[in-house]
Amino acid sequence: MDFYLKNRNWKYHFLIVAVLIIAVSILYTNSLVEKLAHEEAKKVELWAFGLQKLELNTDQDVELINRLLEQNETIPVILTDEEENIIDYRHITVNPDREEEILRNYITELKDEGNFIEIQLVNSKNYIYYDSSNILKRLAWYPFVQLGAIVTFIIIAFLAFSYSKSAEQNRVWVGMSKETAHQLGTPISSLMAWMELMKSGNPNPAMVEEMSKDVTRLEVIAERFSKIGSKPILKNQDVREILESSIEYLKKRTSGKIDFIFTSTDLKSVKLPLNKELFSWVIENLTKNAVDAMEGRGELRFSLSAGKEKMVLDIKDTGKGIAKSQFKTVFKPGYTSKKRGWGLGLSLAKRIIENYHDGKIFVASSELGKGTVFRIILPLK
Repeated sequence: MDFYLKNRNWKYHFLIVAVLIIAVSILYTNSLVEKLAHEEAKKVELWAFGLQKLELNTDQDVELINRLLEQNETIPVILTDEEENIIDYRHITVNPDREEEILRNYITELKDEGNFIEIQLVNSKNYIYYDSSNILKRLAWYPFVQLGAIVTFIIIAFLAFSYSKSAEQNRVWVGMSKETAHQLGTPISSLMAWMELMKSGNPNPAMVEEMSKDVTRLEVIAERFSKIGSKPILKNQDVREILESSIEYLKKRTSGKIDFIFTSTDLKSVKLPLNKELFSWVIENLTKNAVDAMEGRGELRFSLSAGKEKMVLDIKDTGKGIAKSQFKTVFKPGYTSKKRGWGLGLSLAKRIIENYHDGKIFVASSELGKGTVFRIILPLK
């Protein structure tokens, strides 16, 4: 569940960042629109001033005033007399057949908005009605276009994340069911073999003992799966004893062409806070992966050492190795190099070691064609 919780939190963070981007964009654009609108109003005022000066004093520099009047290249304006008869208009596209009607409706709209300037002449008045330029209107709509684009992107991203989460959950459930079948397969196969031997005659004590181990193994597997999803109880356990027991069980049920070697550095009895069932599950997953990598032939070495604060376990095989670029990928759910693999074993091992035991598990080294070393580090206290 930690993976999905982190994934969900990441989506919330993404949403917050998107909202901040939208808010900043809208505020900045609105500020820019207000400044440009103010500048356009100033241009209209300057144009009105030029008209007034030209009308009141014909001795003014006409060329200079005309240049002022021509500065307006984008702002829609309508010039009327005191009776609102249209004298001239600029930058307004109208249908010639309905010119008068369209311009008068436009004047009414601009008057209601207060977008007009009164020009006091000698014996009369003129009025300039003005609107925002098309560029300014487009700029005012830009934040909302951006908002729509970002919202669309967020929706697509959420749908993608939801699909990804659903697909991930499906892979985990499929993987878990296959892992269950795989876990049960070893003891069940052994029990079936023992039963066939029993049919051929009286069972000897060794056979009964091995059958008992397989029955116990079924109980252990049921205990393991019952602990998934809840925090397990950790007790001080002898690491060496758990390792030897797991190795001994697997050794008898693995190809005889694989040499199991266990070494330790002066470790007689080192106890750690462990959950025995889950930790042995990690050992079995790593062992089975190593056996698959070696294709039933090679050397599997377990090296155990301990310092003052931590214990280190290296599991080294002589298999096909892992590319360096895949060192972290191998622990992700769904990753497998086997044609019929389920890709959940190493993911479970990582969860058990790091989430439940506060340790670390990683690929210490690997070389293609020569083998791999998985390392487990656990705190002694």
